[in-house]
Amino acid sequence: MHCFTKTMSQSGNKFIKKMSQINLLPQTIKQELRSKSLLKVISGLNNYELQSVKLISEASSLGGADLVDIACDPELVESAMKISSLPICVSSVEPKRFIDSVKAGASLIEIGNYDTFYANGITFSDQKVLNLTKEVRDLLPKMPLSVTVPHTMPIDKQVDLAIKLVEEDVNIIQTEGGTSSNPYSSGIQGFFEKSVPTLAATYAINQEFKKKSIDIPIMSASGLSEVTCPLAISCGASAVGVGSVVNKLDDLISMIAVIRSLKESLKSTIIREKIS
Repeated sequence: MHCFTKTMSQSGNKFIKKMSQINLLPQTIKQELRSKSLLKVISGLNNYELQSVKLISEASSLGGADLVDIACDPELVESAMKISSLPICVSSVEPKRFIDSVKAGASLIEIGNYDTFYANGITFSDQKVLNLTKEVRDLLPKMPLSVTVPHTMPIDKQVDLAIKLVEEDVNIIQTEGGTSSNPYSSGIQGFFEKSVPTLAATYAINQEFKKKSIDIPIMSASGLSEVTCPLAISCGASAVGVGSVVNKLDDLISMIAVIRSLKESLKSTIIREKIS
């Protein structure tokens, strides 16, 4: 009985810890996660071009996004905060880099956006991701933390890793998959084909979370568009992250228009769900 009580106590402490970390997020982020309509715009883990990051940050703010995800660099954080009213997420696979970006004002830290590494033949095993997570938690135990599950692993391994990450006090699980998808079709059918890997991972992880009564937000990212963002929410995501559909554009007006369309697609999903 004593052992059971101790186990329950430890589990309760972890739950309280998770809740306190989530509560450090800005109110707007918490609200959008609850309503399953959060839109994150990704500038790129290796995008250290100041003007590019400022342009994407400004467009994200004016277009109605909820969060901008930039490379882990304090100067970029400060610049983005000057030009945009949005909370800043910083992404890296080098835990110590987070410290100065948090001091500069980042609201969320993220292990992930691995796409540039895949292009160079570098992949991330489940143990590598877990080790990075533990290192980040040792350095910044109170910061809200998102971790990306690598799409290079089979779906069942992605689900297993997601469960282990929750046990390591991760607050948001992010799925990916755009770089592994090679659409055969153009137009709308191509958009669906591009989104399949991240949608499949989102659905599988969400189903397992339901079975285990795990209440941790899932963010679908990579390969999504205005057409497929609502599908991510239907698959169990509370948020979507978009990158190339925005950051490959080179002018402010075009970026704003795309971001507005993306956000509108998420709002439409909520309206339809409420009606039904």
